[in-house]
Parts: sequence; structure tokens; C-alpha cells
Amino acid sequence: MRMYSTNIMKKLAFCLTLILCFYLNLSIAQNERPQEPKPPFNYNVEDVVFFNSKADSIKLAGTLTLPKAIKKPPVAILISGSGPQNRDAYLKPFNHKPFLVLADYLTKQGIAVLRYDDRGVGESQGKFKDATSFDFALDVEAAIHFLKTRNDIDTSKIGLIGHSEGGLIAPIVTSKNKDVAFVVMLAGPGVDGGKILETQSRKMMELRGVQKMMIDENEKLTTIIYDVIKRYKNTDTIKSKIAKGLNNFKAQNPMSIVSPSITPILIKQQLKILESKWLLEFIKIDPKEYLEKTTCSILVLNGSKDVQVLPEVNLPEIQKALATSGNTDVTIKELENLNHLFQTAETGNLDEYKTIEETFAPSALKLIADWINERF
Repeated sequence: MRMYSTNIMKKLAFCLTLILCFYLNLSIAQNERPQEPKPPFNYNVEDVVFFNSKADSIKLAGTLTLPKAIKKPPVAILISGSGPQNRDAYLKPFNHKPFLVLADYLTKQGIAVLRYDDRGVGESQGKFKDATSFDFALDVEAAIHFLKTRNDIDTSKIGLIGHSEGGLIAPIVTSKNKDVAFVVMLAGPGVDGGKILETQSRKMMELRGVQKMMIDENEKLTTIIYDVIKRYKNTDTIKSKIAKGLNNFKAQNPMSIVSPSITPILIKQQLKILESKWLLEFIKIDPKEYLEKTTCSILVLNGSKDVQVLPEVNLPEIQKALATSGNTDVTIKELENLNHLFQTAETGNLDEYKTIEETFAPSALKLIADWINERF
């Protein structure tokens, strides 16, 4: 026990922070990436606004790109992952604009694309901080309603392309809107948010060389916390149950490497998780409920080196849920050597994102466009 410092134990215990790229405090030179498109474009670009009538009619602002040679093309709505992002899904810590690159490629392949600033970001109104995945789903529905008013697209061929949390939001929307023509899940989850956090935490610690025993003990603590959050709704009840569960673990496991770090101060720090309405909801959401109701054409992609939404954990569960749905047009692929952002990567670890010049692997871009065009 004494061979480990208190600082190390504190760093290992309670690995609760959602490890998503936009929350990292990194600084890099803001150089242009080679895949970023530059005008003049060989397609039409239109700045648009639409309103979410189910959320105080907040204004959402975005960009609609339309192929010039096709009168009524199919159209894809891009749904960003967790954290506040603009219409390009601009990842400031890593200086990449994946949605800009994706929209440009798809439009050149004859597919119209609507991408928009998250609520409270860029030119969009509303409060991002107070919103959950279900609120963001309502924003997507508002985008669908807007597109249905257009006469320059095929309104029977409106689809959703969601990345990461966006890959959760897309089935949520589709489960209630049967007129959605297709879904593309990019690194979308197949298990509940608590499992997503646990598995990504384990993977990241493994990549840092943390001993398995220490990872296992840390996971026992996070399991206590996530299980309480999933089981109870009342905030005060959740607080008391978490505190009781952690203190019981310490009393029953005095020789555990993480037990010395379980102090009143540290427990209080961990209870700050309850201040995030989004995170509380995310931990509870099970994608299975919505995937089982998704019957439209669906393409599910995950990089083999994704350390945030692990393919070996999520793809089998997505496949099971879609099989239950009776969906007859399901394509699921694990793409070799691609990370969470669909960049070609060495390890998949987050610190690579900023050093890789590629924003979106061309092979993945082609796969998405070909799959849509084969059907629509």
C-alpha cells in the first residue's frame, strides 16, 4: 500500500470526468488543415435559420449546402457530439473542422447537407449548459421540420448523420419520427452513458500504463456512483446514496489501493457531478431503447482505434438492438486504424488528435457517400 503516493491514488480514484476532446485545455497553433475546403465552391451555399417551437422558439442558425446539378437531392442533417460546437464541429483544442470537411465531400457527391450551430453557440440562441440529449433531439426535429418546407430538396429523403453523442441523438429522433429516411451513426454508443464513461476511462488509463489492479479498483468506485445515478431520480437521495456507498466500500475494503482517497472532501468534489443536468441524463440513457425502434436504413461506423466509444463494447450491442427492431437495411463496420474523429491514427489516444493533419479519413468519407447514394 505505501508504495503508492496519495497524489497518485487521488488521480486514479473517481475517474468521473467525461473524457471528450472539447473539454481538454490544450493550446496549439491554429494552422489550416489540408482537407479544409476553400471557396469558390462548385455547389450552392446558403446561410439559414430555423426555430425550435418546442423550446421557446429559439433560433438555430446553420449552413445548407446544395449540389448544383441535382434538382431535388437527398439531404443529411449533421448532429454534433458532446460539448458546445459550431456548425463545423470545430474542435478548437485540435484545430479540426470535421463537419465542414464532411459537408463539403457529401455535397460534391450529390447529397445536400444541413449543419448548424448548437444551441447557445455561434449564431444560435438558447442555453447549451441547461440542455440534455433529449433537448438536442428537439433541435434536430426542428431542423427536419425546416427542411420539409424547402422545395429544392427531396423531403422524402431526409437523413441524420450523428457523431459520438450525435450518434445517440439520431436514434432518439428516428424512434419518434418514422419519416426519417436514413441514419449514419459515427462512433455512436450502443451502451448506456455510465458504461461509455467506464470503458473509456479504463482504456485511457491502460494507454497511460496504469496497472490493471489499480484500474479495477477505480472502476469499482465509479460503478457505485453510476449505479446510484441510474437507479434514483431525487438529487438529495442520489447524494446520500453515493456518499453511503463510497464510505461502505472504504470500510469493507481497507486494503484497497483507492480506499485512502475516499475522504469527505473528495466525496464532496465528486458530488459536483450532480450539477450537470446533461451528464446525469447521459449516464442513464440506454441507446437500446431507441435503436430497437429504428427501422430506417442505417449505417453504423466505428474506428478500430476509438478510445472514447470502444468498438468492441458498442458495436455488438448496436447490432443486437437493431436485430430486435426488425430492421432489414443495417450496415455495421469497424474501420481499421481510425480514431474517434475518424482520423487515421497510431494509438487512437486523444493527444494524437492535434498532431494528425488529416481531419477525416477519405476512405470513411467515401464509404458514407457511397452508402447514401446507393439507396437514394
